[in-house]
Amino acid sequence: MVRLGLPEDKPLAVQQWQGLIAVNYAARDCGIGRHCNVVEAKKLCPDLIAQHVATWREGDDKWAYRSDAAANIVTDKVSLDPYSLESRKILAVIRDVLPPQLQRVEKASIDEVFLDLSAHVYAVLQERFSELSNPPPYDDPTEKLPRPSIAALDWQADALVDLNEDQETEDPDWDDVAILVGSEIVRNVRAKIRERLGYTCSAGIASNKMVSKLGSGFKKPNSQTVVRSRAMHKFLADFKVTRIRNLGGKLGDQVVSTFNTDSVKGLLDVSLDQMKARLGGETGLWLHNTIRGIDVSEVNSRTQIKSMLSAKSFRPSISTEVQAVKWLRIFVGDIFSRLVEEGVLDNKRRPRSINLHHRHAGQTRSKQAPIPPGKVIDEEVLFHLAKDLLGQVIVEGKVWPCANLSLSVGGFEEGVKGNMGIGAFLVAKTDETDSPRSISPEKRTVETVEYSNKRPRIESSGIHKFFPRGSEDSSKNLTAYGGEVSTKEAHADMPDTQNTHESQAAGFMDQPDEKEHGISGAGFLCTRCDVTFDDPEQLQSHKDWHMAKDLHEEERAGHALPQKPVTSSNSNSKGTSATSRRNRESKLERGQKKLNFR
Repeated sequence: MVRLGLPEDKPLAVQQWQGLIAVNYAARDCGIGRHCNVVEAKKLCPDLIAQHVATWREGDDKWAYRSDAAANIVTDKVSLDPYSLESRKILAVIRDVLPPQLQRVEKASIDEVFLDLSAHVYAVLQERFSELSNPPPYDDPTEKLPRPSIAALDWQADALVDLNEDQETEDPDWDDVAILVGSEIVRNVRAKIRERLGYTCSAGIASNKMVSKLGSGFKKPNSQTVVRSRAMHKFLADFKVTRIRNLGGKLGDQVVSTFNTDSVKGLLDVSLDQMKARLGGETGLWLHNTIRGIDVSEVNSRTQIKSMLSAKSFRPSISTEVQAVKWLRIFVGDIFSRLVEEGVLDNKRRPRSINLHHRHAGQTRSKQAPIPPGKVIDEEVLFHLAKDLLGQVIVEGKVWPCANLSLSVGGFEEGVKGNMGIGAFLVAKTDETDSPRSISPEKRTVETVEYSNKRPRIESSGIHKFFPRGSEDSSKNLTAYGGEVSTKEAHADMPDTQNTHESQAAGFMDQPDEKEHGISGAGFLCTRCDVTFDDPEQLQSHKDWHMAKDLHEEERAGHALPQKPVTSSNSNSKGTSATSRRNRESKLERGQKKLNFR
């Protein structure tokens, strides 16, 4: 009605082919139910508006509302995507209204949610009643709480389940106050949904999921029912057993036939031992507690879908592979559109498997395949996987005619974020013209290197303490080198106050000699190449480079040395060795440099 802009008192029904799947309250007042077909409903209410659900049609890339959908049952497929979209909007409003750190929301169906308001209610109670924050009397946590400081509770327009006559005169306890706060929170949520989306909601407020579910349908439409703990037995007594959550199927039918009653009031007379004997120990205990309003099931924070299904029952059945492939294309388009809304393009969530179900002559065959995790999911990927699964079914034989075909994806997982390709771990090769070897000493006054914030390292530790220090004169021909180099000129006649303080602080090392430590009045000096740095971290990293450079040159020189010749004469070995040594000292390989160690 919101989409069509119709008044709420206008009779409206949702049509699927020739049947009705939803009827509003105005139409129900005319005697129309969901089991009526369109023709019967029109007779009961000539003013009824029957809006057909959206459908997918071959060749279209999106569902649409079509005026001729009912006449094209053979070529169209029902789409419930519009309802899923609105359901997501409602959930978004609920999450927005409730405090993020206190909310717990469980999606029960497309139009139902459970809210665990325990933490939220507790926070409100502490804010309103300061006495709850005080330490317990006599420091004994087993002491009972003081009575609430209010004698009357304002339930506003809520449908409040009555208490027994003798209980109505009693003052409210903390349980009643907590339920009252919960009703205020739910009332605000419903008001926000109405304000932002235009939808009315019904709600039930109770101490557990089972009773709140019954309360949500107790007063409709657009109302909320409050079931206080003291009113729970009276509230449940008038319900049929099959109305209770988890008792609407075979188990409920078994309970009714076993004990010859369909009312909760009638089952209250059955003892626990009798229930265990007739239904089994676990089931008997569960039923005994349930009809008394005891439910310990938790609200699980689950609002995301687990699977997506697109299916079609064929009337008449299809009999060729070509027809089946056309429907697979429609299924894939249906599922992929929902995957996009789920965030598959942004790698937020993605399914891990795809399933195909095929029914022929009352027999259903299922095939499943994994979706490649490293491949981007799109319509073509899903379509080819679906075709492969269909091919596996066809190979088995006896598949035509086909009465039903469905495709689904499942096993959703959160997408991996922050991954980098292998290229992100590689460093681009530096041009020869930018290498440290090509920088002349005249142009290089000071070179500083940008480094990440690291704790300064003291020279007395590290691998370099195992190697001798070269003299200042013998190391002036080495070039400073780093990953990223920025150059600036340092003027000795312009002292930097900040650097001076840093130098003084850095002077409290294990070795007090400033020259040995590389500390000068204008900065931090490398004693091997006279390059000055602004802080000890840069100097330490620069010295590390010197050490690495020395090791590298030594290793290259060692690999370039020729093997010592083997001689048969001992008399010539000494002369030959001396000659070879002189030749090695006088001849250097290309790119080598001579290092003088003292």
